Amino acid sequence: MTLETQVMNLESAAQNAATFQAMNAGKNAMSNIREDTNIDKVDDLMDEIKEEMEMADEISNALAQPVDPLLTDEDDLLAELQELEAQDVEDELLMPAKAEEVTLPVVPSGELPKIPNATKAEEAELKQLEAELAGL
Repeated sequence: MTLETQVMNLESAAQNAATFQAMNAGKNAMSNIREDTNIDKVDDLMDEIKEEMEMADEISNALAQPVDPLLTDEDDLLAELQELEAQDVEDELLMPAKAEEVTLPVVPSGELPKIPNATKAEEAELKQLEAELAGL
């Protein structure tokens, strides 16, 4: 074994001892802290905090109530109004539609008038249309 190896081993041993002492000090500190706070104390504290928060909620709800008991909540009134409006719309949609009277023009029942200055092709086409309409 060389001198250098011995120095390195001594340094390593010193570091290990310092690490052990630091870990032991940490364990002792945690043990001291835990003596002051055990699980039962923590559970009791959490229960007390929960009770205080519930009490604060109850107080807030009590303060939020209207002073006049005859006043109703505005949100309730708006919801009721919307419900009534929806019912009116539904009633209108369910009503039968009113038929509006439509006046139609009078349709000629006789022969169509002659077109002045009509060519023979136009007259033939008109007679063909009249024959088609007569067949309907």
